[in-house]
Amino acid sequence: MTEEEKKTAAEQKQREMEEMMRQAQESYRQEYASIPYDGPVFGCRREELMLPMQDGVRLYTEIFKPEGLAQFPVLIQRSCYPNQQPLYEINGVELTRRGYGYVVQTCRGTGKSEGHWEPNVNERPDGRDTLQWLNDQPWAESIGYFGASYLALTGWAIADIVPPKVKGMMLTVYGTDRFKSAYEKGLFRHDVLTGWAMQNAGHPVTADYLESCRFRPHDKVDEALWGGKLDWYQDWIHATRRTDAYWQQGWWKLLADVPGNTKVPVYIIDAWYDHHFGSAINTYASLAPETKEHSWLDIGCWNHMSQPCIAWGEQHNLENGDIHRMLEWFDLLLKQKKQPEKRVRTYVMREDRWKTLEAWPAPVSRTEKLYLGETTLNAEPAEGKRTFVYDPETPVPSHGAESVLTTIAEAGSLLQPEPDYRPDVVSFVSAPLEKALPICGQIKVHLNVSTDVDDTAFTAKLMEVFPDGRAYNIHHCSRFAGGADLYSRPDSKGLCGDVGYELDGTARQLPAAGCLFFRLPAVRRSQQLRRSLV
Repeated sequence: MTEEEKKTAAEQKQREMEEMMRQAQESYRQEYASIPYDGPVFGCRREELMLPMQDGVRLYTEIFKPEGLAQFPVLIQRSCYPNQQPLYEINGVELTRRGYGYVVQTCRGTGKSEGHWEPNVNERPDGRDTLQWLNDQPWAESIGYFGASYLALTGWAIADIVPPKVKGMMLTVYGTDRFKSAYEKGLFRHDVLTGWAMQNAGHPVTADYLESCRFRPHDKVDEALWGGKLDWYQDWIHATRRTDAYWQQGWWKLLADVPGNTKVPVYIIDAWYDHHFGSAINTYASLAPETKEHSWLDIGCWNHMSQPCIAWGEQHNLENGDIHRMLEWFDLLLKQKKQPEKRVRTYVMREDRWKTLEAWPAPVSRTEKLYLGETTLNAEPAEGKRTFVYDPETPVPSHGAESVLTTIAEAGSLLQPEPDYRPDVVSFVSAPLEKALPICGQIKVHLNVSTDVDDTAFTAKLMEVFPDGRAYNIHHCSRFAGGADLYSRPDSKGLCGDVGYELDGTARQLPAAGCLFFRLPAVRRSQQLRRSLV
């Protein structure tokens, strides 16, 4: 891109961000207005404080207090997004109106806070110091912590070391299994972390996103295109295996262990088409048993920004806002002073309703197996082989996906192209379903493959075909295959092997007369697929 083109793109991006903020403010106001409240109404008193941490760095902290009350429950957030200040102002006014105090602090090195910005690693000591300060305030009767995305990370960072007045947390669209969010079975999630790094580098980055993703060698992209080296991004792209020390020691290992040591109830909320979904589910599974007995889990159907993202059917009961959940949860904990009882709910697509479950993963009532033929999905094993050639310089763009953030418009269950719409994408379609097929749980894929290069990544996408022929994705997953996954075989040029992987799960009712549609693009030169099993 020329400098003029970069300037134009930056201005367009700024206009888009301003419009998103305008819409978010309107959404906040509408959701607060829609929630019944018949209690006493309070005015709002606002204070500002540069709160010192143990090392002397001061963090900008806003305090909203209900007028006329000497003591009250307090909700707190810590954020690295000072540009979301208008939303925090709405929270402050609306929460104090209902008798809550509200505290919001910008993270070290962001906004008006002092210090050097480095994502993640300062949130535990800074969060600990801030909560201890709040715990010591006589006007804070009790404390609840809430937040989404990075604001949930700042909560998880201290969930196991909270002071006595903290009674619970509500943490949305984030999980403590950071490797799961960073790598999709061996593949780095550029759309999540490269895009996020560009937007949160600590200085303006005007480089083109796709140009940045394609830049080789990629470990030079920050200095070449972004205006300076980002050590934390370098750590992400070099620690490619879960067993690497970066994930198994220090901050990320500590964070992964937090749920098992957390004593206060936690309300975990995530969604089928959020890139943190798998990590959030692993986090819920890691909660200590006694904590899980008083925690809630909601699995909804929206993207990372809580936006509806199904391009078909009716969605009148999505409940895709966090404010009503926040008030329900903290009214129970802090005002009624009750311990929640374990609750697990999931939104069921097509039925447009929430279903209460015993647990997640949901208990398996039956397993449905389908086998790949030449071009079909079959109820019985079938012989078949498909060969295709792939050029990594002409990638298949994601459309209808979970692991996207920078191109978030591509997240969700979206209309898909026709079968075999590209020669490097192979498709398999089932016969029409004789009866409705409910799915509530995990989807597993097993492939037997050969490839003429040292490593290959396969993407599996399962879709639903409507009776009128339109197809919409259910879920997809990519899997890197190389090294120990593949081996040489005398009758094959190159490498072959079995590749198995799991899609994160879904809750969906497939109607009779529809079909299932399975698609495989890949990301290397030449692959061969034979006798594959879904």
